[in-house]
Amino acid sequence: MLQSELGSLWSMSSCGVLVVAGTHGNEVNAPWLLQQWQANPDLIDVAGLAVQKVIGNPEALRRRCRYVDRDLNRCFLPEQLEQEAPGLEFQRAGELLRLHGPSGEQPCAVAIDLHSTTAAMGNSLVVYGRRPADLALAALVQGALGLPIYLHEADAQQTGFLVESWPCGLVIEVGPVPQGLLNARVVEQTRLGLETCLRAMDQANQGLARLPDALVVHRHLGSRDLPKAENGEPQALVHPELQGRDWQDISSTQAMFRAADGTDRGQAWVDGEIPVFVNEAAYAEKSIAFSLTRREVLPVDPTWLPALQQLLSAA
Repeated sequence: MLQSELGSLWSMSSCGVLVVAGTHGNEVNAPWLLQQWQANPDLIDVAGLAVQKVIGNPEALRRRCRYVDRDLNRCFLPEQLEQEAPGLEFQRAGELLRLHGPSGEQPCAVAIDLHSTTAAMGNSLVVYGRRPADLALAALVQGALGLPIYLHEADAQQTGFLVESWPCGLVIEVGPVPQGLLNARVVEQTRLGLETCLRAMDQANQGLARLPDALVVHRHLGSRDLPKAENGEPQALVHPELQGRDWQDISSTQAMFRAADGTDRGQAWVDGEIPVFVNEAAYAEKSIAFSLTRREVLPVDPTWLPALQQLLSAA
């Protein structure tokens, strides 16, 4: 995709919903979908909503690398943005907020960030924290498609996510797919998730949405790294019987890691722990072999849907 083509993905009209692809430059399926959507506006049903389409990190996408200076999806830190921290990604984060933030030149109330993963996450949603509008939108999408939801919260080591800078935001995460590889299944699942989000927002805005009685989430507990030597070299790898078991219940006797000599390593599982993002390639630099969650059922709060409707009506 040429730089001129990346620029053409920007719509100059003000809108209420921001759709971001290519936040990571080696996740190529969502940017390809947006490129096709730009060429064929009927490809995705926007359900009557005004939608702004944007490539999150055009330079990283051009280079086919995750980022240039720093992970863009960790750059939305208010204290860093206020200080105009150096680096391409911090500058890009500030630019996106100036253009499309809630008080931007072309303000958006909702951000949908499209990602892919090397882990076997299937078609899934990521929610950061417990903002009522986020939970309402996630519940509507889960009710329509049954997608699993990763509720990421209370982790001081992982902050600055893009969607947290908008009043409402979700991540659509699809995998497994290798970095830099276009895959028809991943594109179709991304399209389905996005279209369902847009349809849910339109129904909410029209007063037609009905939330389910409960929302099933996988609440973030923490992460585990590979066993490593003092020099940082891995001493064991993700156990082959754990690989690909994202979202699944794990026996307390299942080993986490296996060394080259065949011995198993790692601490024992706590009852109810469920892994996600197992062996995600991009997380090796973050010292994460997989994250741990616990499946919980949240009763739907009556404040959730009005919070989403208020945002959409003001957009």
